[in-house]
Amino acid sequence: MKSLYSDVEAESFVQKFPGVPRDVALRVYTSRLIGRDDTLVMHGGGNTSCKGSHKLLTGESVEAIYVKGSGWNLDSIEPPGLPALDLAYLRKLRALPKLSDEEMVNELRAHMFDASGPNPSVETLLHAFLPHKFVDHSHSDAILAITNRPDGEKLCREIFGERVAIVPYIMPGFTLAKACAEAFEKHPKVEGLVLAKHGFFTFGDNAKESYERHIALVTLAENWVASHSGKKLTPGFLSPREPRALAALVAPLLRGLLSEPTGDEDAPYRRMILDWRSTPEILEFVNSAECADLASTTPLTPDHVIRIKPWPCVVSDPDFDDPSALAQQLEDEITDFRTRYDRYFAENVEQKGVQRKALDSFPRVVLVPGAGMFCFGPTKKDASIAADLYEHTIRVKTQIHATSKYEALTLPELFDMEYWPLEQAKLGKAKEKTLARQVALITGAAGAIGSAIAARLMEEGCHVVLSDFNAEALSRVCDELGKKFGKDNRRGFVADVTDEAGVGELFAEAARLYGGVDIVIPNAGIALSKPIVDLSADEFERVQRVNSKGYFLVLREGAKLLRKQATGGHIIIIGSKNVAAPGAEFAAYSASKAAAHQMAKVAALEFAKDGIRVNVLAPDAVFGDDKNPSGLWGEVGPARAKAHGIDPSRLEDHYRDRNLLKARVTGRHVGNAVVFLATNQTPTTGAVIPIDGGHAQTFSR
Repeated sequence: MKSLYSDVEAESFVQKFPGVPRDVALRVYTSRLIGRDDTLVMHGGGNTSCKGSHKLLTGESVEAIYVKGSGWNLDSIEPPGLPALDLAYLRKLRALPKLSDEEMVNELRAHMFDASGPNPSVETLLHAFLPHKFVDHSHSDAILAITNRPDGEKLCREIFGERVAIVPYIMPGFTLAKACAEAFEKHPKVEGLVLAKHGFFTFGDNAKESYERHIALVTLAENWVASHSGKKLTPGFLSPREPRALAALVAPLLRGLLSEPTGDEDAPYRRMILDWRSTPEILEFVNSAECADLASTTPLTPDHVIRIKPWPCVVSDPDFDDPSALAQQLEDEITDFRTRYDRYFAENVEQKGVQRKALDSFPRVVLVPGAGMFCFGPTKKDASIAADLYEHTIRVKTQIHATSKYEALTLPELFDMEYWPLEQAKLGKAKEKTLARQVALITGAAGAIGSAIAARLMEEGCHVVLSDFNAEALSRVCDELGKKFGKDNRRGFVADVTDEAGVGELFAEAARLYGGVDIVIPNAGIALSKPIVDLSADEFERVQRVNSKGYFLVLREGAKLLRKQATGGHIIIIGSKNVAAPGAEFAAYSASKAAAHQMAKVAALEFAKDGIRVNVLAPDAVFGDDKNPSGLWGEVGPARAKAHGIDPSRLEDHYRDRNLLKARVTGRHVGNAVVFLATNQTPTTGAVIPIDGGHAQTFSR
């Protein structure tokens, strides 16, 4: 590990934040240097601080500590992420014989200089009790690879000598803060503190010194680990197929098993979102003979348990040749995991004599030989955090296995952290949106209707797989939606809906990306405007191939995936007003849409027993806008204007003026109807809902 500190770059941060103290600007800079290295900290882990002064409204300057606040990540922290507190007062707290967590949090909040700032780190007192101007704290992989073994403390002394003091594991909070201060005072020449099975602190008189001490000491640990390679993992499971194919098979089964019934008919399941990975390092681990034993051990640091549970679920010797047997294996393993977790909770509550509300007992990490690592969370971001953490877990456990035995926290110690109210608060309690934890797949997603539907679904918290034949337009729409709703919440996939294998791969990719789908929206279509007598058989067949066969393939493959998950769902077909009220010179299009409407009705009959609702939306003349115009109307607009005997420039006005409400029908209106159905506002299936401003011909009869 090399120091990335640059005097020029450091000074640029001072210039970038002219309204804050120089030391705070430098604190931001070195915090980001630490945060950008995922072998040191990940996803909100670690914390940093600096000491200085704060000017009160009275003009008086008082001692202050600026410490990382909750909700800020070190790799992107800015000055507001370092709330200032009354340092002189916090130091007085050290004289107390005890201080509860609730009292500590109250004292921290009560002695902030800006009451609107983020909650200070739960390790603020540890930073405050140390005398140094700058303090850095990380969860270095290399340090954990040294400490998480039976002889960890002995190795630390051999590797670091007198440069660090060692603090045995203590839960974060007041007691740990006092222990760290005492450890330093006994060894006042040390450059850092190793917190056994937890993390690593360094300190200094300036930002550069504290940071470079951190890098130098971590490098010593890295060099030791690299020079002690020892034994490797023993190959075990031999995979019959490529991991991608196996993942597409396993993911929807797991996602269904990890969906929690709610008892609410209108929102029957709380689902989870997947992040699947199969790097060579992961496959070597999950396919090894040692996988089950190593995986049964606890996480690298106590913080990780909030994201990945005390251990993963391991599927032993999966039978990929027999789908029914595989489904039963997965169910049995998930059931065993949940039983074990429930027992872990009950035993610790009883032994500790505490009252705690049990968290859900579903695993967050599932290891499947041959297929890889399947990580789950309420969102793709949460699942990715779990995956990042367990990737590092695999690396460190493999390194330790090479020369020793892995040994981290005990389950009782881990329980204290997992059910620590202060740690639980980090995850937040914000109310989820109506389509949170769900996944939609939309074909024709780059067009005016498809992109608008995607936007509405994402507004409601849905993850979306967007598919289109036009790669350039699809990329543009994905970029726009990613900027607005978050890049993790949407993925694009180029596909031809008339290609049977391509549609199968589209749904396989959705399974690998998010675990499966809950809302399938066949929307990709083309149009052709010609009198019947001028319509060639090839032209007629081309429209049927896209609008009828394409809908059939998407509907069929979508239903298969929904059935694998066994949690119900929606198929919402984008039909047309033309089925009920056809127009002249539009035979090929109207016939293809009529086929789609009829398919939906049959599908509603067949899939109701699976809890899958199938409905049709019948919009009229969605033109889009300048930013995303309708490709369909771009193709047939002139011919339709000719058929209606009007100038092409008046075509949109013509369609608006002919409906009863004189309404301009937009893609957002279609998206609103999709959300209405997808959120189970009514128990409806087999219906056709017009979105056309009102036409007497489309009235139900």
